[in-house]
Amino acid sequence: MIPRGFPPRRPRVRENVNEAIRAREVRAVFPDGSVEVMPTQQAVRKAQDMGLDLILIAPTADPPVAKAMDYGQWQYENKKKQHDAKRKQHIIQVKELKFRPNTDDHDYDFKKNHAIRFLKEGNRVKAVVQFRGREIAHVDIGKKLLLRFAGDLAQHGTIEGQPRLEGRNAHVLLSPIKVATQHPPAAPKEKPPAPPPDQQQRS
Repeated sequence: MIPRGFPPRRPRVRENVNEAIRAREVRAVFPDGSVEVMPTQQAVRKAQDMGLDLILIAPTADPPVAKAMDYGQWQYENKKKQHDAKRKQHIIQVKELKFRPNTDDHDYDFKKNHAIRFLKEGNRVKAVVQFRGREIAHVDIGKKLLLRFAGDLAQHGTIEGQPRLEGRNAHVLLSPIKVATQHPPAAPKEKPPAPPPDQQQRS
């Protein structure tokens, strides 16, 4: 087979590393703790003499800040920070609960407890009343059910507007209440014990 004449792949250029740094001078930080403002090429050579790379860590500073360190270690630390940030980030979801105009008390309480758990987890809750057939003539019953539901959850969520009718469904949205952290009250200072009566008479 005749080999195809594909052009050779160009090496991937590392952005903001070594010769890719476009600033004329940088505030270079070295492993021994020394910090020096110097031309970029000189800082790159000094870092490479140490077996390290010069990495731009604060490009908007004046002058930009670059640090001499191992590029692989820097990549690993960045990925770890991004992974930890994603784990701590909470994605707010909309949890939907469906009712009927004639929902019984057992089903109502069951879904109410689910809604409380969703709101405590920081998610929004969408309560939907579905009307089928001739039930659409009793829209007011469905809206009363949604207002009752929002009232029972008032300690955990706030209602977003009034119940709305869209087609054969009426719905309402509830958002979780952000509870402010309260500091415990300071303990009262203990009064020093009173001196015995004989010492009070002497004084």
